[in-house]
Amino acid sequence: MDIESILKQMTVEEKAALVSGTDFMYTNPVPRLGIPSLCMSDGPHGLRKQTEGGDNGISKSEPATAFPTAVTTASGWNPDNLKKMGAAIGRECRHYGVHTLLGPGVNIKRNPLCGRNFEYFSEDPLLAGVMGAAEVEGVQSQGVGVSVKHFAMNSSENYRFMGNSVASENTIRNLYLKPFEYIVKHARPATLMCAYNQINGVYCSENKWLLTEVLRKEWGFDGAVMTDWGATHDRVAGVKAGLDLEMPGDTAICRRRILDAVAEGSLPMADLDQACRNILRWIERYVQPADETPMDWDAHHALAAEIAADCAVLMKNDGVLPLTGTGKLHITGELFENMRYQGAGSSMIHPTRVTTVKAAFQQRGIRSVPLAECDTILVFAGLTDEYESEGCDRENMRLPEKQLRLIDEMIATGKKVVIVLFGGGVVELPFNDRVSAILNMFLPGQNGGEATAQLLFGEKNPSGKLAETWPLRYEDVPGHESFGQTLQEVYAEGTEVGYRYYQKHGIPVRYPFGHGLSYTTFSRSKWQKDGNTCTQTITNTGSRFGGEVAQLYVDGELRGFRKVYLQPGESRTVSITVEPEDETVYPDTYTVPPLPAKYPITTESRFSDLQQTFMGRILFNAVLSAAHKQMKQAEKMPDGPEKDNTRKGALFLKRILESNSLRSMSMSAGKSFPWNFAEGFVNLANGRLIKGAKAFLSPIKTPTLPKEE
Repeated sequence: MDIESILKQMTVEEKAALVSGTDFMYTNPVPRLGIPSLCMSDGPHGLRKQTEGGDNGISKSEPATAFPTAVTTASGWNPDNLKKMGAAIGRECRHYGVHTLLGPGVNIKRNPLCGRNFEYFSEDPLLAGVMGAAEVEGVQSQGVGVSVKHFAMNSSENYRFMGNSVASENTIRNLYLKPFEYIVKHARPATLMCAYNQINGVYCSENKWLLTEVLRKEWGFDGAVMTDWGATHDRVAGVKAGLDLEMPGDTAICRRRILDAVAEGSLPMADLDQACRNILRWIERYVQPADETPMDWDAHHALAAEIAADCAVLMKNDGVLPLTGTGKLHITGELFENMRYQGAGSSMIHPTRVTTVKAAFQQRGIRSVPLAECDTILVFAGLTDEYESEGCDRENMRLPEKQLRLIDEMIATGKKVVIVLFGGGVVELPFNDRVSAILNMFLPGQNGGEATAQLLFGEKNPSGKLAETWPLRYEDVPGHESFGQTLQEVYAEGTEVGYRYYQKHGIPVRYPFGHGLSYTTFSRSKWQKDGNTCTQTITNTGSRFGGEVAQLYVDGELRGFRKVYLQPGESRTVSITVEPEDETVYPDTYTVPPLPAKYPITTESRFSDLQQTFMGRILFNAVLSAAHKQMKQAEKMPDGPEKDNTRKGALFLKRILESNSLRSMSMSAGKSFPWNFAEGFVNLANGRLIKGAKAFLSPIKTPTLPKEE
C-alpha cells in the first residue's frame, strides 16, 4: 500500500469517513481506492466476536475460549502464561477474521471496589506493564493487532463516562502512565484506546499532552489511537490532539464537524492527514484474510486450565491441603456448580465449553457426604455478577451476606473448613482465622473447574502470588471516603497506592502484595548486587515440585521479578537487571475545580440525573425499559448458559445506561441515537418542549459514506 499516494487521492469526505468507525466494530472502507475495512473485537482474555455483524449486546457472540481474566493471570507472575494465552487468542482472531483485539486493560488498581478490576492486572505498574506487554507480544505474534486500554486514569466505573481524574503530574507519570509506557516501549502495540474520562479537566480523547506530547513524542509510539466506544467529546479537538479513530463511529455530527472545520480552515488538513496516515498504516499491517485452518479448541481448553492452575493463590493452609481424595468431604456453596469463571460486561465471552468444579469432581468420582459424616468441609464462595461488573463500582468489600452466614454455619460444626474463592476483586475475610485453608481461584476461565480440582487434590502445586494487597477492612484503603462518589475523582493519595501506602504508614493487612503459599517449601539467599544486576538463589527444600517467585524490591518498590519451577532439592540462581528510573522531577500539585451543577441537564450529565425533572424521569424510564425487557426475557428462558448470559447482558445494560451521559450515549449509538436526539433529550428534560421537538426533527446532514457510493 502506497500510503502517501493514497492520501493525495483521497477526498476530504473520504478522510472524514476513514477516521470514523462503522458498524460498531469496523473501520470505514474506501472501495474507490482499495482501502479495506479493519475488524475489531472485544477482549482482553478471550475473543468476543459479535454475531450478525453488529452491536447485538454482550450475550450474542461466536464461540471462543474464555481464558483466565487479568486478575488471575497477574497472580501467576509468569509472563509466559500471557504470551501463550495471547498467541492462542490471536489464532482465534485469525480464525474469525478479526484483525485487532481490544485489550489488554492495564489500568492501575487504585481501589479494590472498582467494578472492572477483574480486567486489570495489578496495583503495581511494573507487574501490570510486564504482564500486559507479554499478552501484546503473544497476540501480535499471530499477525493480529491489539488496543491497549484504557489510556489513562480510568480507575473507577461509576462516573467513567464523564468523570474528571484530578491528580498531580508526578502521580500521573510515576504510577498511572507507567504500565502504558512499558508496553509501548517493549511490545510496540498496534493501537492504544483512550479512556472516557477527563484528566485535570481535559477529556482523554482531546488531550494533546497525553496523546501527542507524552505518547508519541516522549515514548515514540507510532501506532494508531482510537477512542473507547463513545468516548469522543469534541471531534475536531481530538484530531488536533492526536486522536486518530473515533469508535464505534457512524456519528453524523462528528463527520459534519470535521468537514466544516476543514472548510473554514480551523482544522489543518495536515492534522487530518496524519490521523488517516496512522489508520492506513494500521490497516496495511494487520488486515489479512481469515485463517480457515480448523481450530484446536480442545488444546485451548486445556491451556486455560494450565494457566489457571499456575495463577491460583493459596492464601492460607494449616496442612489440610492438598486433600487425599480418600477423606469424606461435605461440599457446599453456590459456586461449586455455578462456578464464576469470567467477569460481567463487554469482555464476556461465549465459551466453547465450561468445566465446572462439580464436573471435575464427578470425573474423579468425588462426591459430597452429609455434614454428621464428613472429615472436611469445602465451601465454594465468592463475588457473583450482581456484586461485581463493568459499569458500576462495588458498594462494599464484603462477600454476599448469605455466603458469610453459610461459612459461619460450617465453622460452627467444628470440622475443618476449606474456602475456595472465585471473583475478580478483593474482599474482606472476617472468617480468616477460623478456617483451615483459603484457595483463591479468582476468575479462572472456562476450564477453571479442572484447575481447581488439580490444586485441591495435589495433582498440581499452587504457585500464584497476590498481585494486589488484601486489606483487613475497606476503611483501611486510602481514599475510601470519596472513591466513586462523584464525577470528580481526586487522587489525593498520590502514588501511595496499594502496598506503598500500607508499608509507609505501617497499616496491617490481611494478606500482603506478593503473598502466596505452596505445598512445598523454599529457601532463598540474600540478594547479591553487581552494578544494575541482582542475583538470588532459590532452593526447593520440600518434597514436591513447585514454583516460586523471586521478588526484588528497591526502596520498598517492586523493581523486578522472576518465576522458577524446581524439583525437590533443586536450586536455581535468578538474575534481574534493574532498569534505570526516570529521575525527572515532576510537579506534585494539582487544583481541584468545583463540581459542576447537576441542573440544568446537559449532554454531559449522568443519565441517572435526568430523574431530577418530570420529563427527565419519563425519558430515563423509557430508556431503561430496554434493560428491563431483556431481564424479563432471560427469566423466561430455560436454565443454562444462554439464560445466564442474557441475564448478565441485561444487568450490564442497566448499569451502563444509568452511568452514561447523553453525549457518550449518542457517540456510541451512532444512527440509532444521533446527536440531534441527544439535544432533544436535554431540552425535554429541562422543560423546553418546543425546542426539544425541533431538535428531534432536525437531522444532521452528511455526505454518503464511501462504502455506500
